[in-house]
Amino acid sequence: MSTQIPEPETEAESEGAESETAPAETLPPAQQARLQRKAEERADREERAREEAEEEASSDENTYHLKVFRYDPEVKGKQEPRFDDFYVPFEKGMTVLDALIHARDTFDSSLTFRHSCRQAICGSDAFFINGSQRLGCKTQLSDLDEPVRVEPLPHAEVRKDLVVDMEHFFDQMESVEPFFQTNDLPDDELEEQRQSPENREKVKMSTRCIWCAACMSSCNIAAGDNEFLGPAAINKAYRFAMDEREGEDLKQHRLNIIEQEHGVWRCQTQFSCTNVCPKDIPLTKHIQELKREAVKSNLKFW
Repeated sequence: MSTQIPEPETEAESEGAESETAPAETLPPAQQARLQRKAEERADREERAREEAEEEASSDENTYHLKVFRYDPEVKGKQEPRFDDFYVPFEKGMTVLDALIHARDTFDSSLTFRHSCRQAICGSDAFFINGSQRLGCKTQLSDLDEPVRVEPLPHAEVRKDLVVDMEHFFDQMESVEPFFQTNDLPDDELEEQRQSPENREKVKMSTRCIWCAACMSSCNIAAGDNEFLGPAAINKAYRFAMDEREGEDLKQHRLNIIEQEHGVWRCQTQFSCTNVCPKDIPLTKHIQELKREAVKSNLKFW
């Protein structure tokens, strides 16, 4: 049986319960004692039920134990960060996102997180799972040790539960002009702007970015420098700077963007972004290639 372990009563709640069950002073002593005894028996039953539910859930081989970060700044009593325990029924092929959806639909409808396609394409369900940035829809429960600890992405402002503010990340992406441009349009507007197979192969991996921000969250430089463009934005600049169809002038324009003080030169080649990328993009390699291109563009004789 799947269940959420009930929260222990707070001191205030316990006092409230006692005041509600306390006998009126006007009642005869025998009746007061009887009411007090019933209240104690009820408290004992509730405690035993809680312990039995916890023991049953924790010993059930068909359930997985989730510890989920909770925070709601708008609800009194939930404004302090905490972790809630959920025990969800396990089925083969179940992902962390599946487990979160079950916990929300079955135990607590206020549990808040982003998700959409459930196929590792939309990038909306990146979480900090067991100490690493991962996509909830791509991470199998069976690959994780219990309890499965699910937290919002680090280095981002938490809005509620597992939802973080993505505005800064999107601003950094937008700053590198993440769209195709060209100064060399064909005379015939119906003619294709052809790209060689070799050049397509060069930029192919960089096009796989799904804007999940896992790389940005894992980056120690981004954690300490809020203006750092970040791996995702630099990778997007790489995707177009290396596209032969844009031409040398636009390539130089993009290099100027990423050469700024908080651009590629801030990267310390720690590979954390590459390690967590759910699409296996060689982000660190792309950053290093852009550094080389920037050096070449500044050494005019190269």
